[in-house]
Amino acid sequence: MAMLLTVLKPYLVTFVPIFLAIDAIGAVPLYLSLTEGLTHKQRQRILNESIVIASVLAVIFVVLGRAILTGVGITIDDFRIAGGILLFIISVYLILPGKSRGLFGETRSEDIGVFPLATPLITGPAVIVTTMMLIDNFGRIVTLTSLMANMALTWSVLFFSHRLSRWVGRPGMKAFSKISYIFLAAIAIMITREGLQNTIYAFRLRP
Repeated sequence: MAMLLTVLKPYLVTFVPIFLAIDAIGAVPLYLSLTEGLTHKQRQRILNESIVIASVLAVIFVVLGRAILTGVGITIDDFRIAGGILLFIISVYLILPGKSRGLFGETRSEDIGVFPLATPLITGPAVIVTTMMLIDNFGRIVTLTSLMANMALTWSVLFFSHRLSRWVGRPGMKAFSKISYIFLAAIAIMITREGLQNTIYAFRLRP
């Protein structure tokens, strides 16, 4: 038993911070609101697409993250600022009456799986930073294993989340959606604020 715990410890230690960075539970309200009114087949396609794209993006940054950022001169805080601004614009638009269907209607339902679900909601700056830090301490194999386990868990959480919509009913879902958009706006501001704070701090440290 002691040997088994020793073997599993690195995976458990890396699994938890990635789980917190992805925040699958926090993605449920937005996923439910964006896929409201879609058929089961459409929801399944969007969910599968979002998890696959999020996983690919995360793996790319696990393997090539530092080289990519160094090569193009982009920092994690640049991701934070850009992603936060885009999320805030979308959240404000969605809060307005009748705008959610205009922004994510059937003709554009294929975009939902890419943005905002796959990125930056599932694989965002927090996941990128967390995985890159874990690589330094635990290596790529352990980090990738924990990452894939988290992606599978995220898929499961979102797949079964539509049972919630049947429990609370249509009026409850509308109220739930509006609240989720407000939280999304707050998250967007938080992401942008962190990016700006880190950028200003780094600028002050320059000689």
